[in-house]
Amino acid sequence: MKSQRAELAARTIAPIVVGLLVLGAWQFAVTFGGVDDYLLPSPASILDQFVEFAPSMLSAGLVTGTNALVGLIAGSILGILVALLAAAARVTDWMVAPIVAALAVVPIVALAPVLNTMFGADSQFGRQVIAGLASFVPVFINSLRGLRQTLPVHRDLMTVYAARPGQVMRTVTLPTATPFVFTGIRIASSLAVISALVAEYFGGPRGGLGGLISTSAASSAYPRAWAYVLVSIVLGLVFYLVTLGAERIAVRKRG
Repeated sequence: MKSQRAELAARTIAPIVVGLLVLGAWQFAVTFGGVDDYLLPSPASILDQFVEFAPSMLSAGLVTGTNALVGLIAGSILGILVALLAAAARVTDWMVAPIVAALAVVPIVALAPVLNTMFGADSQFGRQVIAGLASFVPVFINSLRGLRQTLPVHRDLMTVYAARPGQVMRTVTLPTATPFVFTGIRIASSLAVISALVAEYFGGPRGGLGGLISTSAASSAYPRAWAYVLVSIVLGLVFYLVTLGAERIAVRKRG
């Protein structure tokens, strides 16, 4: 128990120490190293902008977070359902595989302006669709792999017990696939935030983090732009940590 606590403390403290060292080196480079604050704002100036514009940044983070969350939930549900169909029927897998491969390489920078124009300048739906598409691919791939991890001997045993297909799915297939599903969701969580941010650069309502980063940079308010980037990083970390926690809880219950 003590060794586990020590390991947990080390894993928690280590990234904090690294982060502080990076910030210290960054501040030193701007203050004493001759780096122009115009080119690279110091952490202190970024923090000042964060404090000054905190209400705006929290509001923008809520907008982007909502878009990412809606896309993540919708894309994850769709990815799991399609994976179930593909695992049940090989023909479905053959039909879906080219579509998934195409979605995996769709450039967000090209799709975002199209969807923003289609759904109107006041709608967030286009951003949510992009986040959903970005989430769908990793969730589908990981879920399908997990659904195919069930050992034949386990299926044969359930057949001997005259188990119905629904019982096999509930007692054998889904528990085996659960860690894979949550791994896909964890990967998708970061992609959903990134996709929503990128989509906000290209038209539509300007209340999200992506649009405000672009606006701040265009007006040469670089410390403020970096402050919005900081909020984006925190938002991405929140999504990642929540899904990581859900994954660990699911794996622990399965064990």
